Amino acid sequence: MKEQLQELLIESLSALLAEGVINELPAKVRLDHTKDKSHGDYATNVALMLAKQAKCAPKVLAEQIIAKLSNSSLISKTEIASPGFINFFLSEATNSAVVTEILNSADDYGLSNVGAGKRALLEFVSANPTGPLHVGHGRGAAYGATIANLMRAVGFEVDNEYYVNDAGRQMDILTVSIFLRYLSIFGEELRFPDNGYQGDYIQDIAKSVVAEYGERWRKGAGELFEDICKDEADGGDKEAHIDALIVRSKQVLGEGYQAVFRVGIDSILSGIKDDLAEFGVDYQQWFSEQSLIDSGLAKSTTDTLQDTDHIYEKDGALWFKTTDYGDEKDRVVVRDNGIHTYFASDIAYHLEKFDRGYDKVINIWGADHHGYIARVKASIAALNHDPEKLEILLVQFANLYRGGKKVKMSTRSGSFVTLEELRNEVGNDAARFFYVMRKSEQHMDFDLDLAKSKTNENPVFYIQYAHARICSVLRQAGEKEITVNASNADLSLLVEDGEKSLLKELSRYKGVVESSALQYEPHQLAYYLKDLAACFHSYYNACPFLVSDESLTQARLALVIASKQVLVNGLSLLGVSAPESM
Repeated sequence: MKEQLQELLIESLSALLAEGVINELPAKVRLDHTKDKSHGDYATNVALMLAKQAKCAPKVLAEQIIAKLSNSSLISKTEIASPGFINFFLSEATNSAVVTEILNSADDYGLSNVGAGKRALLEFVSANPTGPLHVGHGRGAAYGATIANLMRAVGFEVDNEYYVNDAGRQMDILTVSIFLRYLSIFGEELRFPDNGYQGDYIQDIAKSVVAEYGERWRKGAGELFEDICKDEADGGDKEAHIDALIVRSKQVLGEGYQAVFRVGIDSILSGIKDDLAEFGVDYQQWFSEQSLIDSGLAKSTTDTLQDTDHIYEKDGALWFKTTDYGDEKDRVVVRDNGIHTYFASDIAYHLEKFDRGYDKVINIWGADHHGYIARVKASIAALNHDPEKLEILLVQFANLYRGGKKVKMSTRSGSFVTLEELRNEVGNDAARFFYVMRKSEQHMDFDLDLAKSKTNENPVFYIQYAHARICSVLRQAGEKEITVNASNADLSLLVEDGEKSLLKELSRYKGVVESSALQYEPHQLAYYLKDLAACFHSYYNACPFLVSDESLTQARLALVIASKQVLVNGLSLLGVSAPESM
């Protein structure tokens, strides 16, 4: 209906253009669902937009637009609201036609081709493979997966990608942490570094090293710690201490260092892949940071930037002139020890992304990466690509609450709730829904007790219960041997207030899906489904569906079946199931 109304408006505006009332058609005619029933079903601000070029008051232009509208059975009446909005009241037949459209389209209802022919690369989560995913990563996973679903629903071809940070200092710290736990298993007495990874999973990986290599890489603790600078707890520097242990471990282990590293990353990455798959998050590509180094792309990209005078040398290090592109300071790409920084790999990675020819390159990052945006866009511009082609969406942290108290978490100390533990406690459905209930850039408090509750205060339960109720109605119809013939129902019988409200809510769905996709805001769909469920529950409580009047029964069953279909379609986009009983 929205598309048909827009076509009517464009026809009207084209007539005014031909008469010289306006001199240019708008790029898009905005048409929004109204929240207040007294304002009709749809409203447009097009008269306000074009009043200046028409050189008249918005209300005057609105009258001219209405006068040029073709007669249509879609509209029962129009009204002009100050300062120049045009409100459209749809006919009863138009409102009820959405039921037929839903029943005919079924699982495809809500899909569109807005993004047809456009390819998008969506990178999200990309957590360092130094431990299992925790609840903080879960928000980015749910958000990214839902954005991908929504974009595909409106026609985009989307590839999901995980950037595996399998190179650099953090991976060295992980390897040393595993190696030290490995030595402890054989009775070597040593003090575990303050800056090492402390979680129990490190001990489990060390046992895997033992299972694969036995005592092959066993070394004496004295050999490893001899002349190593003091750790923080002993009055020293924890960063210098762990760095010294990294250097020493590489020296004493030789090829064994890579062997320990490989067991560690294979174990953690395998766990991450399984965890995400079980959470309903699929990736088309897993991209290795180490591959950028092994292929020489990180170095060649840096060389190119240096040759084009975007990089200069200072204090033995190489610095990228990111200040030329609005960054607050220049950034190091190669340290004075010759090692490329994470930023150098990031530059090469984004060049590689752009070279793949996507129409959209979208990164979903944690909010703590906000400072990286300017420097990454600077590198894209310096490499002669359009930085506006890169869209960066930020996801704020998720705070976990249990029993009204905040759960404290620290990845390095190993004190955190894993995504797997969260899923086991509240279930995938509640986790996926709660994670996308807020705008991604807003902080969110995840209430475990609410997520597990079987009450109407729990939004995912409330929505799923609406679906289960409809399934119950259909089962009752079967028990009463009522043959459902929704496709031939007389929808003109749907005249109750609850029916009109539900019809109007159903007609909003397509617009909500499109808006959620194009604005990267899945919370719009989450709140829509909650509103739809509320409409249905009110209708359920106010009107019996299986009545003596067979025609009315069929009409009401058609309406609830259409409602069921939209609930299923919307929940599916959010990665949430639609149970038939609860």
